[in-house]
Order: sequence, then structure tokens, then C-alpha cells
Amino acid sequence: MHYRIEAADLHAHLYGVTLTIAHPTANQRVSLPVWIAGSYMVREFAKQITGISARQGKRHVAVHQLDKATWSVDCEADKPLTLHYQVHAHDDSVRTAWLSAQRGFFNGTSLCLQAEGLADVPHQLELVAESFNAAVDKRHTNAAPAKWQVATGLTPVKIDRQGFGTYVAANYDELVDCPVEMGTFWSGSFKACGIEHRFVVAGTTPAFDGERLLRDSQKICETAIRFWHGNKRSATPHKNYVFMLNAVADGYGGLEHSNSTALICNRADLPRLDDGKPSEGYTTLLGLISHEYFHTWNVKRLRPAEFARYDYRQENYTELLWFFEGFTSYYDDLLLRRAGLIDDAQYLKLLNKTINQVLQTPGREVHSVAQSSFEAWTKYYRQDANSPNLTVSYYTKGALVALCLDLSLRQHGVKNHSVSLDDVMRALWARCCTGKHDGPMTEADVLTVLKELTSRSWAAEFKAWVHGTRDLPLEKLLAAHGVQVKHEPAQLVQRLGLRVTEDHSVQIKTVLNGGAAHKAGFAPGDEWLGVEVAGKSPSAWRLKKLDDLSLYAGSAKKVTALVSRDRQLLRLSLTLPDTKTNSTWRLMQDNPKLVGRWLGL
Repeated sequence: MHYRIEAADLHAHLYGVTLTIAHPTANQRVSLPVWIAGSYMVREFAKQITGISARQGKRHVAVHQLDKATWSVDCEADKPLTLHYQVHAHDDSVRTAWLSAQRGFFNGTSLCLQAEGLADVPHQLELVAESFNAAVDKRHTNAAPAKWQVATGLTPVKIDRQGFGTYVAANYDELVDCPVEMGTFWSGSFKACGIEHRFVVAGTTPAFDGERLLRDSQKICETAIRFWHGNKRSATPHKNYVFMLNAVADGYGGLEHSNSTALICNRADLPRLDDGKPSEGYTTLLGLISHEYFHTWNVKRLRPAEFARYDYRQENYTELLWFFEGFTSYYDDLLLRRAGLIDDAQYLKLLNKTINQVLQTPGREVHSVAQSSFEAWTKYYRQDANSPNLTVSYYTKGALVALCLDLSLRQHGVKNHSVSLDDVMRALWARCCTGKHDGPMTEADVLTVLKELTSRSWAAEFKAWVHGTRDLPLEKLLAAHGVQVKHEPAQLVQRLGLRVTEDHSVQIKTVLNGGAAHKAGFAPGDEWLGVEVAGKSPSAWRLKKLDDLSLYAGSAKKVTALVSRDRQLLRLSLTLPDTKTNSTWRLMQDNPKLVGRWLGL
């Protein structure tokens, strides 16, 4: 299997792909995935393919489309078959593909057709330097532009100094698990526990402090490697690693791969030269780096049993995303603390945010994290105005399940021997990731490891925390580890049970079940224009922002909300909640020694 990738038309954002199958079957079928591992949504990548044709020797052969992402070719068996097609690439995310005069990026799931029956043979990928650099050269008439470079986790076979040329993957899964970044990006490298790591960043500014990013990323990687392997660093599952970060005006996200990750962040969140204290945005970026790197172990190797072999044609369901995404979310910021990149106060602030996000989501009362995991394809990744009432994030609540489990283990111990979630993770790695094969893991494996480490069953906790919908025992567990919870009045928007935007008026985005706005009859899409306040001196006021309500309502317990819905003006009777309604949590460090033990310092 050989894929030749060229820049067909930068202005039209088109890649040209030539696929040569050395030994096709008769009437060979090919298909493009409908989803990419790590992002649980059917994305229909095939919709971007155009102009597919095929040849066998000098003879044109017919190509028939069988469904939305599958084609059959009228070819003979065992004679080299060549297919050519173009792919439109103008999605500036980590999940698909992008091509412009400034930058190229793609995942194999967007460009590389899979040949039925040949997924396990070696797959070669050839990047044609002349096509990319020639296309860019035409855009410059004065000084010669810098030549494009390539970054990828694929194994090189024959490449030039810029990285163009031929790479190889052991099979189709490995091919599509190695995204490719191209352009005139910034590039740096470091070693973490002896392993070579490369970091490339597209979209930097002159103020970018690359050395700081390398230093901090090195600390994250070394902390993660030691977490999993201690002094046995040769046991790491990857021998090299590539971070590919695209800095944009507005964006955030990441996608994990076995020996690389694709990241996107706000350009303003990059570290800056001569900047003292890191910004909150940069801390968020470090958390993203930590999260995706932790996935190198947790989901890429240690993985759900249902993901033992991906089926790229349809949804792949599992109830375990609360573990693979949620537990990773617990450790991403925790490892920042252990790496010394944030202090206790910063860590507790980040944890505090996660707790309040979950407590302010009514969906937690009707949807367990196991259900949320299974229905990620239709609920988490296809959110609408009512999603907070229907589901809870397996990232955030999953992280809190990890917190409860960690604190419970640390609190009780076993026969004068302390046990933590760290021990559970490493024991699962030893149980499921020995030998040549990655994973697979089931919930039963987690319960078995817990019983082996603690000599008791944790089935009741899993039934309540993972498969139930009652609130987690966070406050009690945190108190036992030196953290007190202070209940403070929630902001007005939270007390009302609303999520809004404010641009010259108050636009209702979400109405949370059980809140004052829900009881009054507000609906998503409403424009809240003003309020009428009864009393000795009745008055009516125009609202430009939600906080105006406190100003105009004063001590009134009820007001009439003036709302525009489908160009009709409505009057809704709204009972104003008091400050004790929907309180928020503030975590306060009460015993630094206990907190230090928990954080693993």
C-alpha cells in the first residue's frame, strides 16, 4: 500500500492523493473512515473526496460508489491498482485536514482510503516536496520563501532534511494514528527520561518563548513517564514523540495518538518572552499538553476492550470513557502540580472549577457517567441548548470519580500500607498491557485490581459513582485530606438557572431544569428585553446585561420578565431566587501536610 500526497491546489485547499495497491483483490473495495479515534462523533470524512478514478496498468477501470464512504473497483486480482482522488481540506481542527499557502495538516482518516482485506500489510506514505514548495513559491515574487518542513510520528524510510519523502506504518491503524504537520513552523526538541521529544508550533509571533515551552513540557513528560514506570524508563511504550501545536486567534483542543498529539490553542496563551508569572491561559495549555501525553498510556495502549480493533465504518460504543477521559482529566492537572509547574492554590482552583461545573449541570441527576460514555456519539459530541439537562460530561464527572476513588484509597489504606489511585493505574498497566498487545481493559479489570490491592470489593462504590446519579461524597473526602469546602452565593445567572450571552441584550442559550427561569417559562432562543417591577412605584426597565436585574429589581421577590420569542412579546412571572439558592463551592486548604500527601509531593 503506497499513498502519494501532493498539493493539488492551494487556493482550493485540495490535496491530491494517489493510492497504489500492489496486490488488490478482484473487485477491490476501498473506504474512508467515518470517525477518528479519540473523537467520538461520526464526521463523514468522505464528503470531502472528489474526482476518484482508477487505473490498472494502462487501462482505466470503473469505480462504483456503494455507500457514503465505500467504493468498489472493477479490477483484476494481484495486478497493481492505482487510484487517484482529491480531498478538500479546510477544517482548522485537530480532527481532519487543512491546506493553505501557510500550512498543511492532515490525519490519515481524512486522506487515506482503506483497502478491504489489506489493513494489516505495511502502508507507505510519500509526501512530495516539490508539489508543496512549488505551490508556495508561486505566492512570493520577491524574497524566496522558507521551505516547508514536515513533522509526524511515522517511521521515515527515505526523507530529505525538511522531512519530505517516504514514511512507513506497520498497518492501516498505525498510518491513521500518525497525523502530519507541514509548513514553516517553529521547531524545538528535548529529551525526557532519555526519550526524544519534538515540539512544533505553527502560528507563533515574535513574542513566543519557545524555550520556556520546551522546559515546561519536558517536566510534564518526565513526570508522566516516572508516574507509569518509575525507574524502569526503558518500559515506555514510545521511543520518540511529537507535539504538533497550531496557535490560532481563537481555538482550543487536542487529539491523542500513540507517539504524537495534535493540539490547538489561542495564540495569546503561548508563553511570551520576558513574561514573569505564567498566564492562566498558558496554564490551561500546559494542562492540555499533560492530558494528551497521559493518553499515550491511558487509552492508546490501556484501552477499552471494545476498542481492541477499531471499526472505522460506524460508531464504536463503550461505557468506559469516564475512566479513559475522566481519569486522564484528573491526572492532567495533578501532574502539573507534581512537576512543580503550579502550586497547591492553583491546583485547588482548577479542581474547584471542575467541581462547580458538575454541580451546575442538572444532567448529572439523570445520566450516569457510564451512560454518558456510551452515548457520547449522540449527546456529548452533538450538544444543543438542552444538553446540560440530559447528560453530564464524562470528562469532568469522570475526573471527580477518580478523585473520590483516590481519596478513599488514601484514607483507608491496607495493613499500614498506603494505597492510592496511582497504584491502581500501574497495576492495570501491568495486568492489561504486557506482551506485544495493547489493552484491552474492562470495568471488571478495574474492580479486580482494586480488590487485589485493598482486599475488599468496590462494587458498591462503582454502582453509586459510575452507574448511579446521586452526587459524589466529595465534601467528606476532601475534608479528610485537608481541604474544607466553603459554600458561597452563586452568581445571579446560576441562581436563575440560565446560560446566556450578552451583546446589547440578554440572549437565552440554555434553561436549566428546576431553576427559577425554568419555572417561569423561559426557553432557549428567548431575548430578555426588560423587567417590570410592581410595588408602590411600579416601573419597567430595559435590560442590556443580566446584572442589571439586581439594580432594577431591588428587594422585590417577583418581577415580570419581558421576553421576545419568535417576534412575539411575552410577559413571564419570575420569582427571584435568594442568595442561598445554588451555592458554589470554594475549596480552602485547611491542612497543608495532608494536602501534600494527597498530591503526591
